[in-house]
Amino acid sequence: MNGKVALVTGGGSGIGRAAAVLFARKGAKVAIADRNAQGGAQTAAMIDGEGGEGRFFAVDVTSEAQVEGLVASTVSAFGSLDCAFNNAGITHPSRLFHELTLDQWNEMIAVNLTSVFLCMKHEIAQMLAQGRGGAIVNTASGAAIVPAPGQPHYTAAKRGVVGLTTYAADELNNQGIRVNAICPGMIDTPMVASWRESSPEMAEAVIAHMPGQRMGLPEEVAEAAVWLCSDEARWVSGDTMVVDGGMVCR
Repeated sequence: MNGKVALVTGGGSGIGRAAAVLFARKGAKVAIADRNAQGGAQTAAMIDGEGGEGRFFAVDVTSEAQVEGLVASTVSAFGSLDCAFNNAGITHPSRLFHELTLDQWNEMIAVNLTSVFLCMKHEIAQMLAQGRGGAIVNTASGAAIVPAPGQPHYTAAKRGVVGLTTYAADELNNQGIRVNAICPGMIDTPMVASWRESSPEMAEAVIAHMPGQRMGLPEEVAEAAVWLCSDEARWVSGDTMVVDGGMVCR
């Protein structure tokens, strides 16, 4: 990662923060995007405190104008865009399919799927303009493999992320841009904590079936994301990497 520029969305907490910090430790300059200004600024401060270069940008990734501005601001700050980790996402309290409202559906699709499309669109355009390739990793979910209980819209969005990933990898295969997805299982993040508080019985039932009866750590997922963006993964594209301790095998 030495000398490269990485963009991380959802970098204000959880997996995004862990990845941003790890990118910096590996030598990258890091642009951090989040709508949570406090969390994003804290991540940038963590990177700067370790001697790295981090810059926070407050962005709503469901807005194309703001996403386009984010990519432009990253290039203005650091000179290029070499890799991107599209990680921003939300969850909702669990509910049955027929109880889901259209507003809940629209919000989930906008944040967890449409934002990935918008980010990829402008990241790819920048990488093509630079003419030296790049790497993109999108956060899907174990729900893209095995449906998440009480989360029909989350499941649909995350399967859509896998579809966007494989399509882009195929289209860009001969242009030096690699595109992969990671599918985390139950990870100990603020987002998952909010879901556990809203659906405690369902959450505990899921955790009880996880290997070791524990949640994964953000750092364990960050390792996979950063590796997929690195030159060490130069022969990997179009992959959907499950990072869940083996939960989907059960």
